[in-house]
Order: sequence, then structure tokens, then C-alpha cells
Amino acid sequence: MSLLRAFIALEIPTKVQNDIHQATSKLRSETGSLIRWVPAENLHLTLKFLGDISPAHVEFLTQMIRAETDSHRCFDLHLTGLGSFPSPKRPRVIYIGIQAPAELSALQHAVESGAHRLGYRPEDRSFSPHLTLGRVKHASHITASDQQKIRHALEQVKIDSLGTARVDSVHLYKSDLKPTGSVYTKLFSAPLKN
Repeated sequence: MSLLRAFIALEIPTKVQNDIHQATSKLRSETGSLIRWVPAENLHLTLKFLGDISPAHVEFLTQMIRAETDSHRCFDLHLTGLGSFPSPKRPRVIYIGIQAPAELSALQHAVESGAHRLGYRPEDRSFSPHLTLGRVKHASHITASDQQKIRHALEQVKIDSLGTARVDSVHLYKSDLKPTGSVYTKLFSAPLKN
């Protein structure tokens, strides 16, 4: 039985995905092949990366997700602007920031705790909500001039707000790694309370 690469995430509406893609088109064109960009349709907010799981464990995960969503309400995410990890001077990951009510942190904590009870290792880093747009290719071997080019492109593109995304459900996805990039397939969805 082959393992599934899986994660638990919040879906970003197609219109918002398209707005982000449009707002970052100049950045993508100026950085060229230095960054591996996430296709617009793959933009999501990860609550818990599970890694490789047994297909037999999917049912346990769906029960856990259903139990956690039953006690959390729908909420809105506000997409705030462009950023980079670990810092603007040494960008490795390009992202869109998120402002969210306390409900997001409570939901993420509940999912993390539920996954831990099922035997999944807890995340070492604290939860920092963001939408990953792209990752610098060969980040540990990037030249100073290429790093400068990325920094300059990030400074030139100003994104203040990209609106609001309504969160009304939590999803379990599997990720298949293909030569053209990751393909995400939704395995299960559970609605949040209205």
C-alpha cells in the first residue's frame, strides 16, 4: 500500500486566487526562473502538514477534522500584503500575509492538537498564517546578484490589501509531486459552524 503525502488546509476562493495572481504578475516576470511559483489554483492556507500517511489513516483524520470543525465558526481572512521569509534581505519564501480573527489560531491549534493525538508530530515553529506564492530556487546556492534582483523586485511591487476570503470549511488534501509541480486532490471537507 503506497503512502499519501497529505495536509490539512483552508481553501482560498478562486476569485481571490486570481486577484493574487494578477497583483503579483510584475513580480513573477521580473524574477523569471529564480523563483518556483505556486500556481494560482494551488494557493491555500496550511493548518497542518502531515507528510506521508497510510491511506488507512484517512478515516481517522476525517473523524478528527469533523470533530474539530463542529466547535468552530466561519470567519474571514484579510489578505494584507507581500512579504518574505526569513527576512526581506534574504528572501527564501515569498508570501501574502494574512490578518485573521482569533478563530483562525484557535482552529489551527485544535487541528494541531487533534493530529498530535493521532500520532503526528507537532510543528516546531509557531503558526504564522500566510499564503506561499513561491520559493527561491537553489536558495542555499543563489548568487549575490540574483538575491539582489529578487530583493529589488520585491521592493518595487507594492501590495497593500487583496480583500477578504471567507473560510467556511476545512479540507484534507493529498499532494502528488509531478515534474510540472504539485497536484492537490481534496480527500475530505468538513464545514465550520455558521
